[in-house]
Amino acid sequence: MDFDIVMQELEALGKERIKKTYISNGAHEPLFGVATGAMKPLAKKIKKNQPLAEQLYATGNYDAMYFAGIIADPMIMTEADFERWMDGAYFYMLSDYVVAVTLAEADIAQMVADKWIASGEELRMSAGWSCYCWLLGNRSDSEFSTDKIASFLNQVNNTIHACAERTKSAMNNFIYTVAISYLPLHEKAVEIAKSVGPVEIRRDKKKTNILIASENIQKEIDRGKLGFKRKYVRC
Repeated sequence: MDFDIVMQELEALGKERIKKTYISNGAHEPLFGVATGAMKPLAKKIKKNQPLAEQLYATGNYDAMYFAGIIADPMIMTEADFERWMDGAYFYMLSDYVVAVTLAEADIAQMVADKWIASGEELRMSAGWSCYCWLLGNRSDSEFSTDKIASFLNQVNNTIHACAERTKSAMNNFIYTVAISYLPLHEKAVEIAKSVGPVEIRRDKKKTNILIASENIQKEIDRGKLGFKRKYVRC
C-alpha cells in the first residue's frame, strides 16, 4: 500500500467532531480527525513499514503522523530519527502519544529518554517522562536501575511545580506509574505523591486542571492493579 492510498484512506476515516476535539487539544491543520481505533484495520494490512512511516510523519498532518507511529519499526530507528520526529512533534499528543510510545519499543529508549528529560525543553521533557511511563508499564522491573528511578522520583519531587505545563503532567504520571507498575519503589512513589500534592495544570482557554497522583494511585490499589504491566505499548 503506497503513500497516496494511505492518505486517501485516512481522509475517508476523518470525522469533523473528532477533528474539533483534536484541535481543542492543540492540533492544527492539516488533519482529518481520525479516531485512533478506526486506524487499526489499516494498520493490520500494512504492519511495520518504516519508509512509509517516514513519508507519513513528514506530512505534518496530525492523523498521518499518528498513523506513522503505529506502523513504524522502532528497532531500526536511530537516535537521530527519534530526534527528527521530536522536532516535528508540535504538541503533546504527538510528543507523548506518538514519539514517546514509539521510542518505548526501541532498545535505545532509556538512553534517548534520559537526554530528553535533561533537555530543559517542555515537549522533549514531557516525551522523556512519558516514555518512562510506557516502559515501566510494560517491561520487567529488572530492566531498570532502582537507583536511577529513585533519583528521578526525587527530581520530580524537587522540581515539578516549577516546570512547564506538559512536563508537569508527564512528571505527575511518572509518579503514578512508578507507584503502580514498578514494585521496588512503590512505597517511595506513594510518599513522593503525598509530598508533591495537587499539581495545577493551566491550559489555554480551558479551566485549570488539578492532578492528584496520590488519589489515582489509591484508586488503582483498590482495584487490585498493583504491579500492573500492559502487554503491548502501541495499539
